[in-house]
Amino acid sequence: MTAAQAGCLTAALEIGYHLLDRGAPALTVVEQVICLLEQSGLFNAGRGAHVQLDGVRRMDASIMEGQDLQAGAVASIEGIVHPISAARLVMEQTTHVMLVGKPASVFARHGKLERQPIRPSGHALRKATMTKAWSPKTLELYRTMMSSGPALRKRAGKETVGAVALDRTGTVAAGASTGGIDVMLPGRVGDTPMIGCGVYADNESGAVSMTGLGEGIIRIAVAKEICDRLEQGERPASAATYVLQKLVRRISGAAGSLVLAPNGRFAITHVTPRMAAGWWDGKGQPTVRDCFR
Repeated sequence: MTAAQAGCLTAALEIGYHLLDRGAPALTVVEQVICLLEQSGLFNAGRGAHVQLDGVRRMDASIMEGQDLQAGAVASIEGIVHPISAARLVMEQTTHVMLVGKPASVFARHGKLERQPIRPSGHALRKATMTKAWSPKTLELYRTMMSSGPALRKRAGKETVGAVALDRTGTVAAGASTGGIDVMLPGRVGDTPMIGCGVYADNESGAVSMTGLGEGIIRIAVAKEICDRLEQGERPASAATYVLQKLVRRISGAAGSLVLAPNGRFAITHVTPRMAAGWWDGKGQPTVRDCFR
């Protein structure tokens, strides 16, 4: 974690805490905090999102609140800065949970969300540099995919942004936003926009936001399984640890989680070497670090 990233996380925690202290809903706090991280360009979300193998920046996001189990998500959205806000618009302005691809991008533009180029500045040089790490076989797979069918090459993911919050009314919310894994095949979608995988929130159990390699998180449905264990009375730390260890044991997955129970107990847990995250109770300075053991 760079000093700039640590400073951005600190600012996000301070903003989120003060919004909650003034009575803002948990859903709004989650959205605003993630918007700040998307805007910064310091993380794999919003302005800093990874590009796919064709040089296009496609992003995923989801948001959920725990009172009525409302949720919204977007996948493979292009050309906007704040996919998390697009996800909230899906939740509040449609009868759907998820919109994908170009129709999702059109929907976000209709909602007058801030735009950005679909190809980052200097993407051609960066793409050429990154693809040197790919085998000729993988590059041929990409070229073939353009005219035949889908396939996937896994690469390590990093720096998805997320947040969980509990407001004065006892409502929890969770959200996440990502640019996926670097130089992935076009059309790849990870866990972030999938409710129950990358994000889940329920006032009867708690709120969870995930980061990590999405293919594994999807196969275990990690966020919902952690919430189910919270509802059975487990503490956040033990619930998260059990499910993440299962992820490693069953499919050699890699992930980290933000977990918040309705009583305010929380855990930041990861089975990756590092996970940049933080928390603040309004006293002293926010706690921000990249390893929680």
